[in-house]
Amino acid sequence: MTWNEKFLELFRRCLSAYQGGNSDFMSYYTESDLTFLASIGYKPRELFDFVEDLADEGVPAESTALLIASVRRDYFLVAQNGVASDKEIARSDVPSFGDEFGGMAYIPRIIAKAEAKLRGELHPDMMFGCGGDRKFLGDHGNIHPGDFLRHVWAASGDAQKVANFVKEAS
Repeated sequence: MTWNEKFLELFRRCLSAYQGGNSDFMSYYTESDLTFLASIGYKPRELFDFVEDLADEGVPAESTALLIASVRRDYFLVAQNGVASDKEIARSDVPSFGDEFGGMAYIPRIIAKAEAKLRGELHPDMMFGCGGDRKFLGDHGNIHPGDFLRHVWAASGDAQKVANFVKEAS
């Protein structure tokens, strides 16, 4: 089984558990599941956030969760050489909802969240791809969150490159 098939199988199993009334996401995972998630640079809560949003809001699709996981996995294996960061970015470390860059509100926040997502440093209470992120990306040309992550990675910290990408997509 390839990693993506394992991810989708785990995602579907977790979705079924959640839809069955189990909101204790840590109970969803076996030791093997936790080892698998660690091997792709993923934390248990990250997967649960996508499961919960899909079950409760109907979005994002499981394919979106997979594509975001794919970017994180690639970054983890390539840029981090398979070594997880020991840092964690809290809500107070991320720009506010109204902060602007390049004439766009929210973009400093979503860039900071994307950079932390790439490094696996988001606090468990924060989600890249949350409703606010989806709204921003939808309002700016329906940018796929996985594509946004890849552009943030490629921009290597250059917010202007990311802003230009968003403006061109709009």
